[in-house]
Amino acid sequence: MLKFVKNHMESITGIEIYPLISLLIFFIFFVALFFWVYTAKKEYITTVSNIPLDNQNDTQS
Repeated sequence: MLKFVKNHMESITGIEIYPLISLLIFFIFFVALFFWVYTAKKEYITTVSNIPLDNQNDTQS
């Protein structure tokens, strides 16, 4: 089964670029996410992290 898929993929021209594109998208996404987390303000992080705890009394009947 794997030989069939490998032989079929080798017959497609220009397919070797797709793994490189997906790696670049993956890398850029996580670098951007790391940059956003590193530069986020502490007050914003604290506010967002307390949202689930603030609404705890509203959902209980």
